[in-house]
Amino acid sequence: MWENGVLSEKLAALKGKMEEELGALANSRELYEFKNVYLEGKKSRISELMKEMRSLAPEERAGFGKSVNELKEWAFGRFQAMEEKMKRLELERRYEREKIDLSIPAAPARIGNLHPVTLVINQLVDIFSGMGFEIYEGREIETDYYNFTALNTPADHPARDMQDTFYLSPEFLLRTQTSAGQIHVMEKKKPPIKILSPGRVFRSDDDATHSPMFGQMEGLVVDRGITLGDLKGMLDVFVQKVYGEGTTTRLRPSYFPFTEPSVEVDCSCFACGGTGCSLCKGTGWIEILGAGVVNKKVLENCGIDSEEYSGFAFGIGLERTAMLKYGINNIKLLFGSDLRVLGQINEK
Repeated sequence: MWENGVLSEKLAALKGKMEEELGALANSRELYEFKNVYLEGKKSRISELMKEMRSLAPEERAGFGKSVNELKEWAFGRFQAMEEKMKRLELERRYEREKIDLSIPAAPARIGNLHPVTLVINQLVDIFSGMGFEIYEGREIETDYYNFTALNTPADHPARDMQDTFYLSPEFLLRTQTSAGQIHVMEKKKPPIKILSPGRVFRSDDDATHSPMFGQMEGLVVDRGITLGDLKGMLDVFVQKVYGEGTTTRLRPSYFPFTEPSVEVDCSCFACGGTGCSLCKGTGWIEILGAGVVNKKVLENCGIDSEEYSGFAFGIGLERTAMLKYGINNIKLLFGSDLRVLGQINEK
């Protein structure tokens, strides 16, 4: 009979081998590989045993098949038991690996700082809001009319040149100044007008103090009786709040197509008090912004009576203000997100 023959020995040997391999398994992956070899599919080791029935006498096949099925049931039972064991072991290993020692001091957490330009924007908005300015955020893609023509910029003005302006089409461009927002406001709102317009502007310029994209903040006041003296008084308050008490301003004649008269504004050097240092290049003064009295043609382009109303406008470079305020000598440091730079600035 087959029980005492070679096939019986093969069943016993296979069972012993399976038991041995099960005892050596180290993880779930090895366990499932074991299942694929011995239990899964027609080509598994146990399934292959059924092919041996062809060599048996008909009366022996039923007994042999029963023995193979018993071996298969035993193997599945051992697999399931081992699977549960593996899950427990791996869970224990995971707990051990992820265990937290509450007695160990926590790693120090670094507190992030606001970006220098964000700090400047927040400060300027606070200062000018306290003077009654409203915030207006314009659009970054502008038409040639709003960016140039309505601001009294002649067709042959250098600012229109392709080397300075990023044109998207003959009509549309990336705004080169937040001054375009003045026109939108004056077209829709009658004086008195008092707005502050911060935003990004774009120019084809790139060196240590210039960037193709930078921040600008435009201010505009339109009302009856506005003069250059009002601009000077407002700017004196502004520089004292930004650069410290005792800081003063001076106005130098300049030219902008949208203001007349136009001025470049300097403030007394806040590093040396005006005595002369490396920051002010020995002059005692630092250039901070451009400004002027709104050109009558600009008012008239917006439907405002230039005989009844006047105004002033100014444009502040946000990166330049941040560089002066925080002693940053290269504008690219403001765009690199270098924590060694940003970590030195921590204003609350």
